[in-house]
Amino acid sequence: MRETLLLDVPHRQVVFTIPKMLRIFFKYNRRLLGELCRCALRSLTRYFEVTTGSELMPGVIAAIQTFGNRINLHPHLHFLVTEGGVDEAGLFHKVPRIDDSRLAKLFGREVLADLVGRELLSPEWADRLLSWRHTGFNVHSRVRARTKREDRIIDHLKLRFVAEMPSPPQLAFQEYLMAAEAPAEYLS
Repeated sequence: MRETLLLDVPHRQVVFTIPKMLRIFFKYNRRLLGELCRCALRSLTRYFEVTTGSELMPGVIAAIQTFGNRINLHPHLHFLVTEGGVDEAGLFHKVPRIDDSRLAKLFGREVLADLVGRELLSPEWADRLLSWRHTGFNVHSRVRARTKREDRIIDHLKLRFVAEMPSPPQLAFQEYLMAAEAPAEYLS
């Protein structure tokens, strides 16, 4: 039986940052950091949809960081993202490039809509912020190539990357449910 470790597809690092004036919300309500992450993911999937014309699910590993290099409050996100995504049929579609400024606009709108929806920010302030030339929402993406050290580790561990699709999520979920409902005699 072959196990899939990772899809062997190109990926990149994407960093999402927010304006200084909004950082205070995340300082006192840490649960908002999770929602910030979901806003970035919605922005990314929406960007892929607009770019390719179909709904795609990218592979994403997300890390939330709350400080900057001066150990100051600076909540931002680091995403490791596949350069494209999988459609409903399980086919991978590559996105030729990521336009950081367009993605930053989508991200800004998502974050502001969330803050307005939570009544932390007025719609007027959100509109005012979006009308500014420099909103403070930034996205920076770059290709992240594997290093020689990572290649040596992969070779030493004899890992192989097989580009095969895992089972659809609904099937995997059904398997977990069936295992949870199995009689105790089968589990001992």
